[in-house]
Amino acid sequence: MSLVRSIRELAARESNGLSVRLLWHPLENAVTVSVEDRRHDECFDLAVAPEHALDAFYHPFAYAA
Repeated sequence: MSLVRSIRELAARESNGLSVRLLWHPLENAVTVSVEDRRHDECFDLAVAPEHALDAFYHPFAYAA
């Protein structure tokens, strides 16, 4: 199994050019939030603690600050 295939998307949302995905990396047992802002041609990934995963998914810019 490749590393890319082992990443699992738990949730995704899109609005006004902003795409946010909540990803689980089972090999590392880690959670990240991936953000793509097409309006400003920017993207970033955040490593988050599992207990904050949903909050970071809904408020990624607060966690990026």
